[in-house]
Amino acid sequence: MAHLWGSGFFLFFIFATTNPCFGCLEHERQALTQFKNSLTSDPSNRLSSWTGNNCCQWLGVGCHNATRRVTRLDLRTDAEQLQGSELSTSLSELTHLSYLDLSGNYFGGGPIPEFIGLMTRLEFLNLSSVGFSGVVTHQIGKLSSLRVLDLGDHQGGSLELIVDDFVWVSGLLSLEYLDLSRVNVSGARDFDKVLWNLFEGEFPLFLQNLTSLRVLDLSANKLNSSIPVMNNVVEINLASNRFSGIQETEAWRLCELKQLDLSFNYMEGPLTMSSACSRYGLERLILNDNKLSGEIPATLERLTSLRGLYLDYNMLTGTIPESLGNLTSLTELVLSGNQLMGPIPTSLGNRAVLRRLDLSENVLNGSIPFSIGRLPNLEILYLSFNSLSSIPFSIGNLSELKFLDLSSNLLQGPLPDSIGQLSKLQFLDISNNSLSSVVTEAHFANTSALIHLAATSNHFLNLKISPNWKPPFQIRNVLLGSCKIESEFPPWIQTQKNLAILILSNTSLYGALPDWLHGLPVIAILDLSHNFLNGPLTNLPFNKTTNTTKLVKPSMTFIERLADYERVSRLLLLKNNLFNGSIPDSLCNTADLVILDLSRNMLSGNLPDCFGNFSDLMVLILSSNRLSGTIPTSLGKLGSSIQWLHLNNNSFHGELPETLSNCTSLDVLDLGENRFSGTIPKWIGEKIKYLVVLRLHNNNFTGQIPEQLCQNTDLQIMDFGENNLTGEIPRCFENIRGMTGGDSNLYFFGGFEQSVIQVMRGVPLEYTTIMRYVVNLDLSSNNLVGKIPKELTSLSGLLGLNLSNNHLTGRIPEKIGDLGSLMSLDLSANDLSGMIPQSMSSLSFISHLNLSYNNLSGRIPTGNQLQTLVDPWIYAGNNGLCGSPLPKSCSRNETSPENMDKDDDDDDVERIWIYAIASGFSTGFIGFVGILVLIKRWRLAFFKFWRFM
Repeated sequence: MAHLWGSGFFLFFIFATTNPCFGCLEHERQALTQFKNSLTSDPSNRLSSWTGNNCCQWLGVGCHNATRRVTRLDLRTDAEQLQGSELSTSLSELTHLSYLDLSGNYFGGGPIPEFIGLMTRLEFLNLSSVGFSGVVTHQIGKLSSLRVLDLGDHQGGSLELIVDDFVWVSGLLSLEYLDLSRVNVSGARDFDKVLWNLFEGEFPLFLQNLTSLRVLDLSANKLNSSIPVMNNVVEINLASNRFSGIQETEAWRLCELKQLDLSFNYMEGPLTMSSACSRYGLERLILNDNKLSGEIPATLERLTSLRGLYLDYNMLTGTIPESLGNLTSLTELVLSGNQLMGPIPTSLGNRAVLRRLDLSENVLNGSIPFSIGRLPNLEILYLSFNSLSSIPFSIGNLSELKFLDLSSNLLQGPLPDSIGQLSKLQFLDISNNSLSSVVTEAHFANTSALIHLAATSNHFLNLKISPNWKPPFQIRNVLLGSCKIESEFPPWIQTQKNLAILILSNTSLYGALPDWLHGLPVIAILDLSHNFLNGPLTNLPFNKTTNTTKLVKPSMTFIERLADYERVSRLLLLKNNLFNGSIPDSLCNTADLVILDLSRNMLSGNLPDCFGNFSDLMVLILSSNRLSGTIPTSLGKLGSSIQWLHLNNNSFHGELPETLSNCTSLDVLDLGENRFSGTIPKWIGEKIKYLVVLRLHNNNFTGQIPEQLCQNTDLQIMDFGENNLTGEIPRCFENIRGMTGGDSNLYFFGGFEQSVIQVMRGVPLEYTTIMRYVVNLDLSSNNLVGKIPKELTSLSGLLGLNLSNNHLTGRIPEKIGDLGSLMSLDLSANDLSGMIPQSMSSLSFISHLNLSYNNLSGRIPTGNQLQTLVDPWIYAGNNGLCGSPLPKSCSRNETSPENMDKDDDDDDVERIWIYAIASGFSTGFIGFVGILVLIKRWRLAFFKFWRFM
């Protein structure tokens, strides 16, 4: 709608005047009062001024100076809505109204009322994003004075306006601005008079008859034909339609057009420019988010009036043409998200009027040209995600620069201290580079406007700041992770009262947290992980609140570059330090925490009973500390918000409280390396349906594995190793779909380091970034008995299977080779017997195999990946085995695995069959002999027959 105000600019001066000396007409005051009374909600009390007799002084109301008639009603909003069940008909009493803007409010979701057509003096009508639905009333066509009409939906609402025909539009001969974005016109009649033909996508040619039309918005439709020549139209918005290529639009015929928006059409092919016009008036060309390919044509220099060129997020290649430097009026150049290569043209430094330059997300290389420093009006410079190598000292000459993003390049060498002269700089991001210099106070000498500073992952950047330094700024975000600070907690932080994000992870900080830190407002995202900080946690800023809405709803235009942090409101990350003592109860004052990671410290004592206060907590990681005691029942108050719970590698004991069954949204539950006891609760399978990781490794759990766990069908990791479990392995494990391959249901959100430890290939490994791809079943070192269920062979997604150190008997399942993804298989130290199935040679990815110390016999199978596993210890302790890699050779009559491999279940079937035959034969034989003994005639006949045989 920004360009709408340009078209209606004169209306703000004509109709905004009010006369404080006289009141408005009584019947119009009553009409406005009735409108106010019809509202069901005014959350911000916007109409609180609507009292008294002089309605001309009411908010949003404007009157004519001489007649005192209400001529203007402006109640537009982008935030809190006025709401009513319908639009009050009392507005029809305002017969002299020429300006009506109700955009962004809500009036019941019904159709546009018919009485709008009675306001014949209307020149400006904005009903966009009001939530009207149904067929647009044809009465609007009677508003012959209308110059601006906006019925579009700019907020993507669920209700839908419908146009059934467009004959009425032809009556709006004074119309200069028309916005019908996201209006459904697919069922409109009279194809020669409609905006969109459902079958052919033809452009509405009748619009050429609207000779006063200057601004046309038909975005979010399904047009795909050429744009007709409309000589008086200066702005056309056709974003989100179905144009297939720039040439098909025939846009180059529109010689006098000043603004053309064809973004989000997914147009393909080259960006070609014809010579239909001797001169072009185009000032803004918006072609972003298409699939345009090839090089940027040098002929674009013919667009001599061009002020804004937006080609971002296409598939353009080649170099940036030097000829773009000839566009003397260019103020905004956006080429991000392409595949452009080569150096940045030095000619761009000749465009003194350039205010925005965005070349990010390409493959540009070389140094940032010195000529960049000759752009005195430049406010935005985005060069991130390229392969640029150095920063020129001249960058300090950009006196108007507000946003500078050079992140994720190959920048080396020093950071010029001339940056400290950028007095208007608000956003500075140099993260993910290889800058190597000492950063001092000089780099921030005059940066009084700085709000955001990011320099993460510059491992050779050393911050040497005087402990007495007083920064010129009040900063909001400080991201210095993986730089070198190598000092105690920076004293200058205590001068900052507006901190929302403070990331000082992996900066070699040491010592205790200073006392003054306790007095700061709560910092929304505080990351001090991977340092050498020690002492208690009592000095963390727990006791005051801060306005975290400035993080969730920022007004800064650069917030899209902080997407990982925009989704959360509170993070506290202290992982991998030397903090000691107990977890203070004051931590529970920060009830809006979303992620809490205190892992890998030396914290001790019991968990605070107040953890249940964290109503928004999604991730709780307390692993690898010295915490003890039982899990407080209040932890179950975390309820459905908690998704990741890591308490592993501590000294917790006792049974799991049943209140944890309230945590129904858990994806990861890691309680390994503790002293928990009792049976594995059945409610884990009955109540917590979305578990992907269940890790109880190295505890004191007893009893059988409950079959209810088979209801956790999303499980990818089940680790019960090193407990005291008994009974058989449940056959229903075949129901666990998460172990059969396919997409993982483990949701990763930014802000913390995800990890899980699994014994794979015989050693414990920590999986971090690839955690969601790990599929492992570990039941090792228990007291399990019985056979290996053949149903386990259906878990085709398993990467690891460890059943070692149990009392399993019977044979290895014949179809073990169906576990085609298996990389690690450990069945050692059981009582397995029989031959090794030949199908095991089908395990193409197996790299760790341990079958030692069983009662296996016969020839070791060969072929494929098994040929690479030549360590004889794989088969040690099986005296009946022979063949490579064992020194014992097999004899000629040694039965091969393919002839002998059968599951124990199959053996049982064969045994029953043999017994049945034998039993039948015996019964029949005894009966036959008995007949011969009892019947003499039969006996004589039988022996006579036998003699002649």
